[in-house]
Amino acid sequence: MGVAEDSEPPLKRVKGPLEESKSLLEDHSTTKFVSCSLGGQMARPLTSQGDGETIGSQGVIRKAEFIKIITRALYSLGYDKSGALLEEESGIPLHSSMVNLFMGQVTNGKWHDSVATLRTIGLSDEIMKSASFLILEQKFLELLKMEKVAAALDTLRNEIVPLYVNLDRVHKLASCIISPSQYIRLGISGQDTEGTKG
Repeated sequence: MGVAEDSEPPLKRVKGPLEESKSLLEDHSTTKFVSCSLGGQMARPLTSQGDGETIGSQGVIRKAEFIKIITRALYSLGYDKSGALLEEESGIPLHSSMVNLFMGQVTNGKWHDSVATLRTIGLSDEIMKSASFLILEQKFLELLKMEKVAAALDTLRNEIVPLYVNLDRVHKLASCIISPSQYIRLGISGQDTEGTKG
């Protein structure tokens, strides 16, 4: 359609004067900028400030928090071995021993122990109640799954209701006792723990 094909290489197709292009390439500020890449900056270690607790040129980054952020990122990306190795080498654990104990108790279905440990962690009353609700809800659902209806009802009446948290959800949990189909609608996941142990 009247478009002429350009058979010359792309460098020869440049419309500007050739002398201007050469002067740009020879300009020291341009080459200095190119040679100062981020790679060189990223490879330098962060410098410690004074007490060794802060790092960075401004001294505003706390070393322990920086390491915890990196560790958490490694775990979230699935690099569990690298995260564990960073915790070991730095001597800075991601979680306190009390939090690790609590997570183990929840994972193993030790409901009574996990709620007791939760109280010792030092959370606000509102957060503690909400977390206790979630733990006891899981206990309730697992008791129903094991067809221990009386124990599930006891958990609902004596442990969940007195928290006065999320009453709409409490009503839905109560309906699970009457209607097993409601149990499925509440979104019971395949991530159940091994069973109720306390």
